[in-house]
Amino acid sequence: MENGKGALAKGLTNGIGCGSTEFHVLRAKEDNCPGFIYQVAQSHAIRQKAEMRMSGSAGQQRVQAEFFKTHRVHIPKPPEQRRIAEILTTVDEAMEQTEALVGKLEQMKAGLMHDLFTRGVTPEGKLRPTRQQAPHLYHETPLGWIPKEWEVKPLGHLSEIVSGVTLGSKLTITGGVRVPYLRVANVQDGYLDLSDVKHITVTPAQLEKLALKSGDVLMNEGGDFDKLGRGSVWQEEITPCVHQNHVFRVRPKAGILRSYFLAFWSQSEAGKRYFILNSKQSTNLASINSTQLHKFPVALPKLSEQEQIEGRIAALKGKIDIETTHLAKLRQQKQGLMQDLLTGRVQVNIPESS
Repeated sequence: MENGKGALAKGLTNGIGCGSTEFHVLRAKEDNCPGFIYQVAQSHAIRQKAEMRMSGSAGQQRVQAEFFKTHRVHIPKPPEQRRIAEILTTVDEAMEQTEALVGKLEQMKAGLMHDLFTRGVTPEGKLRPTRQQAPHLYHETPLGWIPKEWEVKPLGHLSEIVSGVTLGSKLTITGGVRVPYLRVANVQDGYLDLSDVKHITVTPAQLEKLALKSGDVLMNEGGDFDKLGRGSVWQEEITPCVHQNHVFRVRPKAGILRSYFLAFWSQSEAGKRYFILNSKQSTNLASINSTQLHKFPVALPKLSEQEQIEGRIAALKGKIDIETTHLAKLRQQKQGLMQDLLTGRVQVNIPESS
């Protein structure tokens, strides 16, 4: 194992494998079940204790072999070990299948977005022929070749872009209003995490200016460079609510630009490329400013086509969300089972044949 990561060695050629100084090899003794030992080594409890015993220089810390030689764990009889391993392995397999399905759907979404944002959709609901098949349907722009009916306009011409409230002010606010506000941590890659929303006191004027409305697209000023600028659409999940200054609020102009179309466009290849090339980057982090966001080029179809494009992407994203939620539930179920079964808190039924 390396810093808690592990695998159960199976299907080795001639039953032989080679180790490395980069990980520890745990081998079940006598009648003990290898699958059970693997599950114990992967448990949250043992990984947490192992992290506390790590030694070495920063960035090169390791768990010493002595930890595994001296750490004590609950070891039931071999038949019970095998049954516990079977139960937990079944959940592992379900998780692997769901992870594979999510990965496949993500690939399908990437391919769909590429086609939709380069070819668009006809009034009949079909993808346009490719440029190679029908070059007369396309024109060249700074974004590359796009359908002839589309325009390219800077985001600042298509929306109102506002930075949020600045935190840490020492001024006393008379007649202030205490309201929830969104931080960078709340605006994730294409979705909102509202599990931990902080509050702040603002003036009535600030609340009027910064209050979020349904359809606002939220974009972080900084973060991981590969996730910078990804839009998340606000649907008034909390009312009232404002945003901090490191989160841009983009309010599309009605009748010109649709919110989800913009959010998906910001996640497209063209969107990613713009934010990566125009951001200020440091180690693993990047940032953009208001000027750069105002200049963000948007390929703009008519509203009816925007609606068709966002509908197709949203439908596939909905499937991904369902499977992702299912995966999260499986992981939670696995953690609960490990806590119950690996500690002996809950006994398992052993078939008589065992």
